[in-house]
Amino acid sequence: MSVVNERLPVVVVEAPSARSGVIIVGTALAAILGFAVYHAAGWKLALLYVVGLALGLVLFHSRFGFTSAWRQIVAVGQGAAIRAHMLMLAVAVLLFAVILQSGFGLSGAPQGMVLPASIGVAAGAFIFGIGMQIGGSCASGTLFAVGSGQTAILYTLGGFILGSIGSAFAATWILYLQSLGPTVSLAATPLGYGGGVLFSLLIIGAIAAGSLLLQRRRNPPPIEPAPVARGWTRVLRGAWPLWVGAILLAVLNAVTLFISGSPWGITSAFALWGAKFLGWIGIDISHAPYWTIPKNAAALHASVLADRVSVMDFGIMLGALIASALAGAFVLHRAVPWKMAVGAVIGGVLMGFGARMAGGCNIGAYFSGVASFSLHGWLWGVAAIAGTYVGVPLRPLFGLGNPKPTDSVC
Repeated sequence: MSVVNERLPVVVVEAPSARSGVIIVGTALAAILGFAVYHAAGWKLALLYVVGLALGLVLFHSRFGFTSAWRQIVAVGQGAAIRAHMLMLAVAVLLFAVILQSGFGLSGAPQGMVLPASIGVAAGAFIFGIGMQIGGSCASGTLFAVGSGQTAILYTLGGFILGSIGSAFAATWILYLQSLGPTVSLAATPLGYGGGVLFSLLIIGAIAAGSLLLQRRRNPPPIEPAPVARGWTRVLRGAWPLWVGAILLAVLNAVTLFISGSPWGITSAFALWGAKFLGWIGIDISHAPYWTIPKNAAALHASVLADRVSVMDFGIMLGALIASALAGAFVLHRAVPWKMAVGAVIGGVLMGFGARMAGGCNIGAYFSGVASFSLHGWLWGVAAIAGTYVGVPLRPLFGLGNPKPTDSVC
């Protein structure tokens, strides 16, 4: 005998009025920073900054999350967001295959994110998976949440930076752990990129089908709808369907690859920001092993506006700020419960350290790794799911809730 949960009907919530003052300030800041990037590093980085703004708009409007998607599938078997991930990855592998096989880009021959499927990746992603649940967001989620005024996530960002600073001193053994595994590209077969696309789509299809089977067995609550606007104004003010966000994120990652020669990444900038800030207050950590690597040392001594990842991160935050103001959702939360603040910092530290150990976060390692046909991207996702199983039960310790099977929405 099966029991079907009775749930309340989902109510469509109207989007509140736009925040005109915040829109004006955000747009002015975005324009000023764009000109500063152009003068500091030229038109290519300015173009990537615009891509970052677009990413912030898409992330906010589609409420495209990684943390919540994994929490929902683990806690109640809701797989709608996971299937959105799979759509995003499917579109990305198709676009990346075209760009990588052509060998043409604005910065020379594009290179995918192909790293060893190593012990470092597995351990780092596992730690990251725990951290994102108790910290309340992932790397991309942290940026667009900060931009949209969620003050609690500032603690997560601070923890992210602290963890990244700490990882700089452990870089020697982190690099060793990252070398303990094979470098496998699904495109490195006689079938080439066509075979890589086929293999990737088979994995993606299997995961999507598995999420559907699990969802039918567990009968989870639906995903809570975000406030929407009526008519054409939904484009600028309302929530977009997850599938729209999935496709646009894949396109923007491919655009990033085409312009810069490398896929989208986020967390390397946090290590740079931390080191820059410490240097500004008189603490020099340039002797840390991470900063003695030539390319990292060059980034440390250059302007932060010349750093590709930093510039795109700034764009994401400002894009989300403008998008949230248009939607009337920009609200600064002044009072943050101490338990939540502690959890945010701890989660951020775990993610900052875990990302450096894994060679990237949910974007640089998982999304861009899978899109680049690297086995390490899939390993990252599996290990992060394992970490989610550990992190979800810890959330109530920090005043955070989890979806329940009896909820009307999750």
